[in-house]
Order: sequence, then C-alpha cells, then structure tokens
Amino acid sequence: MRKVLFAAVLLTCGSGAAYAQLPDAYVGAGVSQARLDNIFGSRHDFDLNNTAWKAFVGVRPIPFLGVEANYMDLGSQSRTFGFQGLDYRAHVDAHAFSAFAVGFVPLPVPFLDIFGKAGLARWALDGRDNSSLFALDDHGTDFAWGGGAQAHFGALGLRLEYEQFNVRNTDGAKVVSFDVAWHFL
Repeated sequence: MRKVLFAAVLLTCGSGAAYAQLPDAYVGAGVSQARLDNIFGSRHDFDLNNTAWKAFVGVRPIPFLGVEANYMDLGSQSRTFGFQGLDYRAHVDAHAFSAFAVGFVPLPVPFLDIFGKAGLARWALDGRDNSSLFALDDHGTDFAWGGGAQAHFGALGLRLEYEQFNVRNTDGAKVVSFDVAWHFL
C-alpha cells in the first residue's frame, strides 16, 4: 500500500512539475486611470486625467520571468483658454506602446502572482487649437516600469497594476489599471 501511495505522490508531483514548465501565453484588456500633468509646463494648467483602456499580450516561458507588450490609450482632453480677450480651444490626445520584461515573485499561494516589470514605452502626444497657432506632435521612447498583483481562476486572470514612464513636456505618465487576462496554458 505504501508503494502505491508513494507512486501516486511521485506521479502527481511529476505531472505538476511538467505542467509548470510549459510556457504560459496570455492576452488581456483593461480599464485604466491615466494621468499626465503639466502638459506644456505648469503655467497652462493643462492636465490629462482620464479613464482610458489598454490591451496586452504576454508569454511566461519560465515560472519567474515573462515578456509583455501593450497598447495604452492615455486619454484626451479639450480645454478653452482666454488670452487677451480671445478664447482658444485646445485639444490634446496621448497613447503609448510598451514592451516589458516581467519578473514574478515566487509565492506559496498558487493562484496569486506578484510582479514587477521594466522596459520601454513608445509614447505619442498630439495637440492642436482652433486658431491654427498651436500644434503639438511629439513622440519619444523612454524607460518604463511598473508592478502589480494577479489572481488566477483557471484560465481567467484578474490583475491590478501600476505603470509609469516619462513623457516630454509633462510630469510623466502614471497609469493604474484593472485588467482581465485569458491564459492559454
């Protein structure tokens, strides 16, 4: 009886170890709160503070390391400025593509992941006004970082995360998101 029990334990552990070594591929989308402050400097008081969205794909080839790519809509804002008795209506729009290396903290809780990520964000900030005196078409690539937590329920994952990167002519992008992910393995 002990031999049968021992064999069953070995078989269970062996199949679990083999499963854990398969790469985990996933896709997801989420709702985000994106914030870019002091666009064009603090004297204009032009900020983006919007509820926006993001989409991402990733692969986790080993349990503690993965790579991820995402698109983030950082929102848009319209505002009227008064200058020397004239009203100017300005509009700003922002988005970013990013790629990250993602490190996962090994936890004894199998359905929970804590992660940190670092990579690059390719951002774009576009703006214009109704007088054709002002136009902004700025873009760049900057270091990006973030972190969060994810809970697994079978193939479904729910995650809460924070990401930050610099955007020229602002105080930088700060994004908090609640995401849903679908894991294929």
